[in-house]
Amino acid sequence: MIVILGFLLLLVAGGVAVAGVAANSGGGAATDSFVLFGQSVTGMSVGRIFLVGLVVGAVGMLGLSMLLGSFNRRTASRRSRRDLTASRRESAGLRDDRARLSRQLDDQSSSRVPVDAAGGPASDPIPDDGGRPARRPSLRERIGGAAHR
Repeated sequence: MIVILGFLLLLVAGGVAVAGVAANSGGGAATDSFVLFGQSVTGMSVGRIFLVGLVVGAVGMLGLSMLLGSFNRRTASRRSRRDLTASRRESAGLRDDRARLSRQLDDQSSSRVPVDAAGGPASDPIPDDGGRPARRPSLRERIGGAAHR
């Protein structure tokens, strides 16, 4: 809607400017009459004609800014959507890496033998169950337990 209004303002201002210049392009100085679209406007001084030209130019610039502003907003919107999609892809990749590294750390910590402060093997806090090796708490369980102490 704004694009259409801007385009119409630009067309109207351009049409008025072209019609005013084409109808009054005589070789003499400005007289009391100014012709626009076949109608003679009398009593216009050079200063007033200049002010009318300024207003027509301002309306044309308003139309142009409305027209180009909507294209800039559309381009910025596309760019931000593209950046958001790339950010989501990157976040998903980082989540996958974090999960993989966490599993890898859990596997490494469960295969190690715990050592006490004296340097000898520590007693396992979880008792054995019939010859099967005891399940060691995962890193997440150990960190979670430390946070609740």
